[in-house]
Amino acid sequence: MAKSRRDAWWDLPLTFIIAFGVVLLLTTFVARPFSIPSGSMEDTLQVGDRVLVNKVTYRLRPIERGDVVVFDGTDSFVAAGEVPQRDPITGALSWLGQSVGVVPPDSTDFVKRVIGLAGDHVVCCDAEGRITVNDVPLDEDSYIFPGDVPSDMNFDVIVPEGKLWMMGDHRSNSADSRYHLGDPGGGMVPQSRVVGRVMNVLWPLGRIQTIPIPETFAQIPAPNTDS
Repeated sequence: MAKSRRDAWWDLPLTFIIAFGVVLLLTTFVARPFSIPSGSMEDTLQVGDRVLVNKVTYRLRPIERGDVVVFDGTDSFVAAGEVPQRDPITGALSWLGQSVGVVPPDSTDFVKRVIGLAGDHVVCCDAEGRITVNDVPLDEDSYIFPGDVPSDMNFDVIVPEGKLWMMGDHRSNSADSRYHLGDPGGGMVPQSRVVGRVMNVLWPLGRIQTIPIPETFAQIPAPNTDS
């Protein structure tokens, strides 16, 4: 009888440990919650929105123009020497908290929209003030912040192999690829640093929605590799 009571006493904590382990496995390999830390993606994403980042998507298909992604900005948006160092215990606790969405993301984590893929020629701006990708202008009215222009700074770049050109939807409040052109990475983000695609807003309840790819990106042709 005593052994039976002891076994019953372990049922609850053992169930909790198993459930927590399953959650950690899912957030590590499948999907994880992410709290939006800034207004750089407004109005698409608001400060404090809780979103679901799908880590499996890019095992099934390549990254596409128009995807909203979370990525590690080390060596692109943040110099390696500026990355905060943590002791192992603090780092582990922070990772656990971020995995279940109760701790804010690291200062090296960013959320932006993919504008250019490897080989793309991305230019700002044409005669009508529009960003062009492979000579095709983007119609960005459906997602950039109301009142913003596509960009208040000019650029003309060809995205290197394995890299991405990223921009926030709140163009006047986003320190994105444009503002890192002079850095060692040239403003480009390695594809290998992408954590996953932002699929849905989960919280607050009044903002639950999916995050689709805007239709304007469907018209962009593959880059011309002849030149």
